[in-house]
Amino acid sequence: MPAGTSDGDALLLWLGSRVGIVVVATVGAGMLAGDKTLAPFLERWQHWDAKHLVDIAKFGYDGDPAAAHDPGLPAFFPGMPLALRLAHMIVPDWSLAGLLISFIAGMVAMLALARLGEFEGPEGAGWRAVLALLLCPTAVFLFAGYSESLFLAFAIPAWLYARREKWAVAGLLAAGASCVRITGLFLALALIVEFVMRRGRAREAAWLLVPFVPLALYSLYQHGRTGDWLAWQHAQEAGWGRRMVWPWESFTTTWQMATGGGQFVWAFRMEIAGALLGVAVVIWLLVARRWSELVYVGLQLGALLFSAFYLSIPRAALLWWPLWLMLGQVSVRRRSVLVVYALVAGPLMVLNTVSFIGGAWAG
Repeated sequence: MPAGTSDGDALLLWLGSRVGIVVVATVGAGMLAGDKTLAPFLERWQHWDAKHLVDIAKFGYDGDPAAAHDPGLPAFFPGMPLALRLAHMIVPDWSLAGLLISFIAGMVAMLALARLGEFEGPEGAGWRAVLALLLCPTAVFLFAGYSESLFLAFAIPAWLYARREKWAVAGLLAAGASCVRITGLFLALALIVEFVMRRGRAREAAWLLVPFVPLALYSLYQHGRTGDWLAWQHAQEAGWGRRMVWPWESFTTTWQMATGGGQFVWAFRMEIAGALLGVAVVIWLLVARRWSELVYVGLQLGALLFSAFYLSIPRAALLWWPLWLMLGQVSVRRRSVLVVYALVAGPLMVLNTVSFIGGAWAG
């Protein structure tokens, strides 16, 4: 398939899915609301992390001085808040600025995913991988003003350039990803493994150190603020209670939350489903001997499974492009795979979108 055809399919899927989410967030939400008054459209997207990121962009890591101090803010890396500040210079509304960043960044990410799928083959895997990602039950976070789209806009092109053995570009793009999320650390380590496997030239190896620079600078910045070199990790503990435990303890705690009733029972059931999916992906990568991708996905999953309880695993799956590539590749040979996946994942994606704009936890 020519690159232009793959690009066109990816863009069409991206734009069409954005229109679909707007319809769900307006018509669908209005029908479900009944007699209740819905918040204005842009306000519906200012929930959870989207609001935290805007607060950092507006006030810095000390947060809104008129509100209670939030010790969890240093858990968010500065890439998205900085992008929000830049976008706000053109777009006055903070919520709209976040949506536009995710829209543009997501478009870049989908184009890169389609090209990566076509590069690895077989023909037609690219647009199918994009469709699989867009139908993911937590795909609403690619629309909202979250950091997932911006991260993928750096990370997937970095991986594509690594596959093409253009290490300088890959290292620079991965540095951009490291500015956005701690996941950039796992990407940087995976790039080193890929470089070794492909026996890259020694003079290009230095480029693979570049992604670690933003991570070091952010630690240095937070140390200057707080005196804590591990401020990011300690903010996770203070804001969300995420401390390291044995995986069986984490599973037991999550299972109790998923079966004991309460407001978030279905959210924790999704977390368990996401964990099982992650384990399946890691086993597949291990059997297939895809060592660099195993490092990328496996380290992410390990960090999540060793947490005090499962949190945001279904959202993290958005960043596992080896999974979406695998679905795209398999569905070329067996179209029924993508059909069944769409029938299961699509309705869940719609439900999570409605949940998110209603202010509920959705992943």
